[in-house]
Amino acid sequence: MLSIVIPVLNERESLAQLHAEICQTCQSHGIKFHIIFVDDGSTDGSWEEIRRLAESDDRVRGVRLRRNFGKAAALMAGLKAARGSLIMTMDADLQDDPAEIPNLLAKLEEGYDVVNGWKRRRLDPWHKVYPSKVFNWMVSRLTGLKLHDHNCGLKLFRAEVARELRIYGELHRFIPVLAHARGFRVTEIPVHHRPRQFGRSKYGVRRFVRGFLDLLTVVFLTGFGQRPSHMLGAVGLFFFLLGCAGLAYLAVYWVVKMSSGVDPHIGTRPLLAYSVAAALLGAQAISLGFLAELIVAYTGRESDAYSVAERVGRESDDN
Repeated sequence: MLSIVIPVLNERESLAQLHAEICQTCQSHGIKFHIIFVDDGSTDGSWEEIRRLAESDDRVRGVRLRRNFGKAAALMAGLKAARGSLIMTMDADLQDDPAEIPNLLAKLEEGYDVVNGWKRRRLDPWHKVYPSKVFNWMVSRLTGLKLHDHNCGLKLFRAEVARELRIYGELHRFIPVLAHARGFRVTEIPVHHRPRQFGRSKYGVRRFVRGFLDLLTVVFLTGFGQRPSHMLGAVGLFFFLLGCAGLAYLAVYWVVKMSSGVDPHIGTRPLLAYSVAAALLGAQAISLGFLAELIVAYTGRESDAYSVAERVGRESDDN
């Protein structure tokens, strides 16, 4: 069983065509599937279209969020509703080609846990393509998982991957990175990328900035998520020792000058203020590291970052 999770935000015009293409591809290749459309606060009648598709096809389920919570929350709602042993995510704007589904499945059968799409020939404006290239290079360098297109919406992975990941904010683009950090086998294949037919892109400068900040979060989570004091403690220890070294130097300097009968005037020297500040900063960072360790050790997962208003379609397990 393949669960296809599709977040939707004002994509009414493309839903019927996307549904038809998915059905045609899966039926022609004998793939057992169901589709989960997650309406992330659409205002263009997308939910009514999802409801219509669910009523006419029992392989379609719909989840409507109470407002726009973001793509990551929509994906989490869809993953929770998924019942298949394999899960695929794709965008609803028809730029992801459903004809790639058999290729992704074939690659997964080679022993991988996650197969990420790679839009080798991307049909988007230059102001989206080039920042994306820079972003993908940074992600590959900082995380150690070298992929050409981390942010491709077309992804296929096993259900156990979804069970072990919690995505929020803009972390949906880092699913391969988060899976790789937990030991899952990740790869990518080139996929066909189609030009946009309906609607408008949700990409913008703010999204790129948020993506960079989330990249720093992912680097921290994958590198120090279970041992935060190793990073905070190392930074804190460096500044604390630096401050102590400065204070020790001033103490020795004061003793030497006073023994010579000279007033050292260390109270007006900038080094004193810098040393005290460094020592305090280091002590605070070390304390934060200990607190972070306590949080990791004694707290569970936070509640979901979304609220479901309505569901349509069968909820039973089709396996």
